[in-house]
Amino acid sequence: MEYNLPSELVKNLDFGGNAKDRVIIGVNKLAQAVKSTLGASGKCVIYEDGRGKPVITKDGVTVAESVVLRDAVENMGATLIKEAARNTVRDAGDGTTTATVLAEALIKQIDAAVADGLTIREIKDGVNKTLDEVISYLNDIATDVEGDMLDSVSAISCNNDKELGAIIAEAYDKVGKQGVVLMEESESDETYVDIVDGVKVECGLTSQHFVTNTEKQACELDNPLVFICSSEIPNIRKIQNILEHVIKSNRSLLIVAPVAQPVKAALMMNKVKGNIKVNIIDLPGFGPTKKDATEDLAILTGATVLNEELGDDLDLMKPEHLGEAEFAVTDNKHTVLTLEGMNKDIESRIDELNNKLASESNNFLKKKLEDRLATLSGSVGIIRVGANSKVELKEKKDRVEDAIYATKAALQEGIVPGGGVALLNASQKIIADDAGKVLLNALSSPYETILDNAGMKVGKDMQDGYGCNVITGGLVNMINEGIIDPVLVTKSALKNAVSVALTIMSADCVISNIRIDNASS
Repeated sequence: MEYNLPSELVKNLDFGGNAKDRVIIGVNKLAQAVKSTLGASGKCVIYEDGRGKPVITKDGVTVAESVVLRDAVENMGATLIKEAARNTVRDAGDGTTTATVLAEALIKQIDAAVADGLTIREIKDGVNKTLDEVISYLNDIATDVEGDMLDSVSAISCNNDKELGAIIAEAYDKVGKQGVVLMEESESDETYVDIVDGVKVECGLTSQHFVTNTEKQACELDNPLVFICSSEIPNIRKIQNILEHVIKSNRSLLIVAPVAQPVKAALMMNKVKGNIKVNIIDLPGFGPTKKDATEDLAILTGATVLNEELGDDLDLMKPEHLGEAEFAVTDNKHTVLTLEGMNKDIESRIDELNNKLASESNNFLKKKLEDRLATLSGSVGIIRVGANSKVELKEKKDRVEDAIYATKAALQEGIVPGGGVALLNASQKIIADDAGKVLLNALSSPYETILDNAGMKVGKDMQDGYGCNVITGGLVNMINEGIIDPVLVTKSALKNAVSVALTIMSADCVISNIRIDNASS
């Protein structure tokens, strides 16, 4: 049997207004499904998964990912909006629904502006210029998270579930700004916080073939042995005795080292076949900090750093050279290790760094020392999510995951008035030309959508920072009321919405694969 190459597939071509109109229809269909979840009065969405099972969720990106439209051109529009949601999740961990709502509104405004005689080039220039002003405005009004604000951020990101919000806030309160918060399923129906010693290193996946959790796109290793080598592993024979020890011990293995491609390929093949549970990450740190960061990691895990360039022979490596961890999870950006506890070597290292920090005058070096201290002293908060059913558990995990990221984002860059008020105020404060007004007119869409979902109608002429509490129905100071958004989430949603909307509206031709309808056969 012969198959056509992708370039040989027969295509449909749509041009001009017809192409754009069908793309916009796809955008609107997806947005209609997603935006119903926005706000404290947002609704749940029930969708059918690939196996025909119903799933309930209020997570915007989950809803978006479940949508595949029958019409090829419409589906392209929906898929491009999904990209805005995905990028927002990647950048800030939350804000997917806001990004979708903004993108839909901006596309409508651009379409209207073109009909009024503005060119796409003029609109692009005006929107991008105004975007910079909006971002600057959001940065200016952002405030640091203090006191009970942490509870409010967490609760809002959990769709106003104060109980869940308090649990997430508790986790961050215990681990601090430098700590790490993860989510795992509970063995019971209870949801609670478990604090363990742990560390996060800035080393992500070196290959998607090492992924063990496809939903999170992460490699998870339970009770792994840790092998650290600062020189390149040139061939698989060099570590064969260690691999044999790992397999006999029925343990997993985390390799922290530069690895030659044939070695990586051999390990990936054996991992895929199920012969060994393994992951490879790069050495932590950069430039002059790499050696110190590697040694810190070795102290934390109890491993010995090996280096053939300094006389070590990998052929003679013994199991005693390996460290260990209770759990290791690696995503595209980071690796988080949970550890059994703090040993004397770690305590000595912390004392050593504190002494260096006290005498260091260079601000750059002081920052690096502080980062290393945070790594060595770090804790990991594990939120163990429980529920009475699998359906409830899935929905609850979606909310907790969003809230974890949103809370972290709030701690990093601060907060702004929530409920769409920050963007609404920006649209009222900033002065722009006709092209720039295209963006300003779209900024009120999250505020309006939240009110629509609550079945309320409230005017836009209010004091700065004031908006509608859709639970009580009153006009309130949003920050004082605890209705707040992380500024990082708001900025990320806005940037991604602008990028996707301008890209869609710049297109004049859509080329799609011809579908064969087998539904009736």
